[in-house]
Amino acid sequence: MKLQSIKLTISVLAIIVTTCSFAQEFQGKAYYFSKTTMDMGNFGGRQMSEQQKKMIADRMKSMFEKTFILTFNKEESIYKEEEKLDAPGGGGFRFGGFSMTGGDQYKNIKDNKLLIEQEFFGKQFLINDELKKLDWVMTAETKQIGKYMAMKATAVVELDNTDFMSARRRGRGRDNADSAKVSDSTKTNNPMDEIEIPKTQTVTAWYTPQIPINQGPGDYWGLPGLILEVSAGRTTILCSKIVMNPGEKEDIKRPSKGKEVTQKEYAKIIAEKMEEMSQQFRGRGGRQGGGRRN
Repeated sequence: MKLQSIKLTISVLAIIVTTCSFAQEFQGKAYYFSKTTMDMGNFGGRQMSEQQKKMIADRMKSMFEKTFILTFNKEESIYKEEEKLDAPGGGGFRFGGFSMTGGDQYKNIKDNKLLIEQEFFGKQFLINDELKKLDWVMTAETKQIGKYMAMKATAVVELDNTDFMSARRRGRGRDNADSAKVSDSTKTNNPMDEIEIPKTQTVTAWYTPQIPINQGPGDYWGLPGLILEVSAGRTTILCSKIVMNPGEKEDIKRPSKGKEVTQKEYAKIIAEKMEEMSQQFRGRGGRQGGGRRN
């Protein structure tokens, strides 16, 4: 009896050691691509010719259709845009002189830590904050994504004024008569006055319990399995390939470049810059250049 107890203790210790070793050495890479559909009517499309709309739509397509790599272990992940030789300087959001470029995004589930490198109008920021918890509602619905069985979950997330991928024209969702009234009463040549960002958005995610980690692309995490697909507004992020325990392990380094700010502080900086640009635009009478009219 005593011998069996000793054997049981040894077995339990062996399991603990193996589990700890697995947690330290386990690593994977998930490759994602993102697609965003754009409604040109949301961005001054009524005043644009069809040729102008096509030119801007093509530019936005190259801007928003990107590929990313999520490198992860049991506790950490780093989400990076895949480097392309034909796209020096990276992508980013640029609209009417407004520029924003995203960088590496780090999530640590154990420490509840979020770090994001972000460039805004030529200034480098490091968003240092806690992970934003998502209240997922899990369902029994499943589908196959590649060789993995994925399960569906949804969440309603709050948006702030940095979520430009969700921007829409003011008055959208009203009936035609109301939209016309809003358009007439708020008519302006400033493109920033024509758009708004909704307060909330429904997110649909598909995760696989076959890879039991709480990670996912971008801001998404917290499900009992790696998130393979996310749909939010007009944007879809889809996993195209997964490599488990690659031959060469990659260090998951925390981003460190830029002035440290919280998510709330960064949103305030953007809001103030947007207001500054709007005031400058109105001061020029809605014209792109300076000078006086004759």
